[in-house]
Amino acid sequence: MDFSKMRNIIEPHLEKIRRNLYLNNELGIVYGNPDIFRLAVQQEPPFLINDYRMGIIMRGELRANFNLVEKQLTKGTIAFLGPGTIASPISFSDDLLIYGVVLFNDFLMPFPAGQIPSAFNGQVRDFQLRIGERDIRTTRSIIDALWQTIRQREYHRPTASALVAALMHHYDGLYHRYQSVLQHSQSRGQTLFDRFIYLVSQHCRREHRIGFYAEKMCLTERYLGTVVRQTSGTTAKEWLDRAIVTQIKVELRHTDKPVWLIAEEMNFANPAFFCKYFKRLTGMTPNGFRG
Repeated sequence: MDFSKMRNIIEPHLEKIRRNLYLNNELGIVYGNPDIFRLAVQQEPPFLINDYRMGIIMRGELRANFNLVEKQLTKGTIAFLGPGTIASPISFSDDLLIYGVVLFNDFLMPFPAGQIPSAFNGQVRDFQLRIGERDIRTTRSIIDALWQTIRQREYHRPTASALVAALMHHYDGLYHRYQSVLQHSQSRGQTLFDRFIYLVSQHCRREHRIGFYAEKMCLTERYLGTVVRQTSGTTAKEWLDRAIVTQIKVELRHTDKPVWLIAEEMNFANPAFFCKYFKRLTGMTPNGFRG
């Protein structure tokens, strides 16, 4: 779901949503209009996110799956989706109202090399946080200022860049503040499960063995399996299969790569085994799913 894909989705509806949307090859802003989300849902998820997205829900609610985990986002929730995130919108309320910023690949990050806020440096794929009224006002104020800046006929790019930096620092601060609280309140099992899901989302294209993830976490395979099953009610192998199949679906639905190439990139021994694996888990052949 990159800039060109978003532009193709939006262009037929541009007249209707122009007042609440800004889009160029560097950044995009959705300013209180849920229609962008509705259009995205119609594009046959799951989607691979390859840019940086920050948003806040000001009204209503939505359900979506981010990196295998289903989330319900309500009023006062901020969300970050980073490169590599796989997102599948599920449902949303009729009164949904979202403000958000997208930083496409051509956007020049406003930070010296190695100094990007840590929540955005790749160690976190996504996060969603329910924040308080004061933080909601701050979030909206920064987005409002950025919106006013880029809507000028010849906007001052350094000002826009500084406002993006402010928004990223704000999200980073909120993430670390709430993460600290969460770490003190959640169980060790939940912490290990979250780490497992992160590693699976990051490595499942190449690594199909539970043992790989256990080694990365310095655990035995048996202990990891027990913790994941007790915490989530689902086995580690099932979570890994879900991740692999979701990655395959993204490739089949949103690229024109031949099946043999997807099988090779996903580290399957051969296309025949790849097809049997996909059909066993989905009930469809890869070509049948692609339609």
